[in-house]
This record gives sequence, structure tokens and C-alpha cells, in this order.
Amino acid sequence: MPLPVPDPSELTEEQREFVRLARDFAATEIRPRARAVDDAAVESPLDLWKKAAAAGLTDFMIPAEYGGGGVTDLATQALVQEELCHGDIGIGNLLTSNGFFADPVLALGTDAQKERWLRPLTASAPPLTALAVTEPDHGSDAAGIRTRAVREGDHYVLSGQKTWISNAPYASRFVVFATVDPQLRSRGVTAFVVDRDTPGLSVGRPMRKMGQRAIVNAEVFLDGVRVPVADRLGEEGQGFSGLMRTFDASRILIGASCTGLCRAALDLAVHYARERVQFGVPIIEHQSVAFRLADMATRADTAHLLTMRAARLHDRGLKVTSEAATAKLVGSENAMFATWAAVQTLGGNGYSQEFLAEKWLRDAKLEEIEEGTSDIQRLIISRALAAS
Repeated sequence: MPLPVPDPSELTEEQREFVRLARDFAATEIRPRARAVDDAAVESPLDLWKKAAAAGLTDFMIPAEYGGGGVTDLATQALVQEELCHGDIGIGNLLTSNGFFADPVLALGTDAQKERWLRPLTASAPPLTALAVTEPDHGSDAAGIRTRAVREGDHYVLSGQKTWISNAPYASRFVVFATVDPQLRSRGVTAFVVDRDTPGLSVGRPMRKMGQRAIVNAEVFLDGVRVPVADRLGEEGQGFSGLMRTFDASRILIGASCTGLCRAALDLAVHYARERVQFGVPIIEHQSVAFRLADMATRADTAHLLTMRAARLHDRGLKVTSEAATAKLVGSENAMFATWAAVQTLGGNGYSQEFLAEKWLRDAKLEEIEEGTSDIQRLIISRALAAS
């Protein structure tokens, strides 16, 4: 399906160029690899990462002063994300994953820290990076993390365990969130940049998972890891606010990823329904099928519109915590519906690995869980309503 909104006339030439680039790359490079990457299970497609880097798709969101593409407005980032994930949501999310490392550096870092840690992300062969927040006992409750950061002179000593860390097997650097005092909860959370080869940091085996296998996850263990004070992002206790600002942006981009997946599922279902004949007519002429496709189309548009609303409000400098939660909640649940509806429309073929519908259904489920479950998004929205 074509991009429903915004109208192309509303976009700058630079925006249109990035959207075209992402759309072409998704069609020619990403979609053809989707099944093989899923089958590989615990191997990221690093060759595609290199191709995307050469095309400028891994650092387009990094400010130009650090060598990036300079596309810092979230509206354009969302449009690009949607196109990449129309090719494949797992691969699309992998290709832009350095943005999640960059966000807290941009939010909390000094000019020198930004130069030091963002410049390598814009090189011709950029490294992969990771954001380490989630712990075995603390996922949705990020304020309750237990990884400790104890100040010893001009260093902090980090000890703890992180889990479900995206890119961990490949990452050269991590933004690690730890607490200087668990009793302080959010007011104790502090962010640090930690090099992979720092003594005491180790990474577990790749985790086998249901979907979005292009991004490989693993546990990260911190056993007396000494980090210079100079590698702390912001002041002690500023990590949680920086993380929440990161979540506001990243949840909007999840809405964009989900919109791309909705569109992919709709494209497949419509094409199949036009070709598949039952009871003497294409199944798209049966009302039960046609209405299901109509629901898919309206949900794809809804996800897109809510995502772009949140992105544009964010770009105006407004607080968008509730709007970002809405974009993620609606986008992820609509993606679940759209991929279910694609499998249902394809019938037995939808259950077969000959088609991508079953993979997309598995992929979609992650978006209702990561960066705050649907329950957490509803909690955020309801709190905003109570406070209004």
C-alpha cells in the first residue's frame, strides 16, 4: 500500500529522498532476506548492516556535526523507520538500532562525550552498540533496577546483571543504567558508557526467541566493572529522566515500525485475496474477507496517523509521554491484528513458512512487550488523563 499520509507535497526534498532510499533498500535488500534471517535464529545479518551503513541508513538520525545524516526531526525518522520495517520489521529495527544508544548520549552527554561516542557511529564501517536497562527481576519497573554503581574515587564500580539486551553479542559499547542507591529508585538511576572489553563485563549466549530474530539478544554480566567518572552520562540520578526521554522518542518509532508491518501484512493479504479463488470467485469478493481487509487498512492508517501526530508534537518540543504511549499501544496492537488477519486470509498457506505471514505474526508480538508492555502504556495514558 502507498504511504497514506502525509501528502508528499508536505515533505521537504531531503525528507522525500530519505523515504525513497529507505523504501528502495527495503524492497531490494531487506525483504528478500527476511526468511533466511529468521531461519538463522541467532545470527544478525551483518552484511546487510554494512550495506545499510554504506547507504547512510544506520546513522541518518545522528546530528550532522558528528558526521551523521543530520535527520534529527522525529517525523522524518518515523517515515524512514516505517519504510524499512515494511521490508522486514526485525531487520529494519536492527539497521536503526544505534539510534537507541545515541539518544541518551545526546540527552545527557557533554559535547566531548558526544564527539567521542557518536563520531564512530558515522564511520564507513560503524560498530553495533547496545542499551542495557532490563534486568531479570526488573523490566517494566525501570526505576527498580538493582545493578549497582558504587563510587570509588575517580571510578564507579558496576555490579549486576542485565537481560534481553539487543545487539549484546555484537556490541562494542553499552549504555548501562545502574543505581547509586536502590532506595532512591528513579532518583538513583545513573547512566554510564562502558566499552565491551572492560574487565568484568561479559556477555551470555544468544537467546532463542519467537520473532524479530535479526536482532540478537543476550544477557550482560557486570562483575566489578570499573568505569571512569568521565564516562558517566549526566549527573548521578539523571539517568532515569534521560531514559524516559529516550522512551518517548523510541516508542514513537516503535509505532512507525508497527505501521510498516501493518502495511506489509495488508499488501500480502490483498494480493492473495485477489488471486485466490474459492466458490468460483476471488476471495476478496466474499464479504467476510473484504471486511477483514478493510479493518486491516483502517488500522494501518490509524497507526500511521497517531505515530506522525506524536512525532510532530515531539519535534515542536512538547511533552509527548502520553502521545508516545498511544502511538506504541495502538501501533503494536494493530500490528498484531493485521498479521493475524493476514494469516487468517491466507488460510492454510498463512500457517506455512512458504509465506511471510506467520513470521510477521511472531514478529508483531514483541512490540506489545518491549519498552513497556501494553499494560504499561495504558497506565501512562490513564495517569495523564487523571492529571489533566
